Amino acid sequence: MKNLSIVLFAALFLAVAALFVLHFTSDKTTTASDVRETGVDIPDMAIAYVNIDTIIFNFDMFFDRREELLSKQQKAETELTTKGTRYERDAKDFQEKVSKGLVTRATAAEMEQSLLQQQQDLINLRDQLQNDLYEEEQVMNRQIIDYITRYLEENKDQYNYQYIFGKSFGGVVLYSNQALDITQKVINGLNQQYKTEKKK
Repeated sequence: MKNLSIVLFAALFLAVAALFVLHFTSDKTTTASDVRETGVDIPDMAIAYVNIDTIIFNFDMFFDRREELLSKQQKAETELTTKGTRYERDAKDFQEKVSKGLVTRATAAEMEQSLLQQQQDLINLRDQLQNDLYEEEQVMNRQIIDYITRYLEENKDQYNYQYIFGKSFGGVVLYSNQALDITQKVINGLNQQYKTEKKK
């Protein structure tokens, strides 16, 4: 039984050695023309990049959407301030009446419960408004990136690149040759298209 294991191991070793020799001694040079002959086309690696932060902060759509968002934020802050002022006035009135003994204990308890509910409603409103504004901002950012992506896709013949990378601070592209930077060209095209669409 032990001899059979040794024989099998030796045969396996020889087979692996033969495969090793065949693999490293065979001619493996494959050229692009060889690949093209098989029907697979290798396009030229035309690459460019844009600075996403620069595009966004120079894109008219960003400023329009940001104005809308700021308007909603100011409206939310006004609503919150108004209700907060009313709560403070009611709390002050409650303290004054209790300190002067102008209400019964039962009425004071009801007023206190009402104030606690008012305070909780104020906190809930603040949280809801913050969440709504955060969601609106996220949607705005996605709409802007979607617009940029669709613009590049619809105008791919104009740019004639196989890849256009998005560079941003802290992003995955750590270095790029400035000769490949088409940021300003894309900004000009985006703003021109956006203005045209806005007029319609």
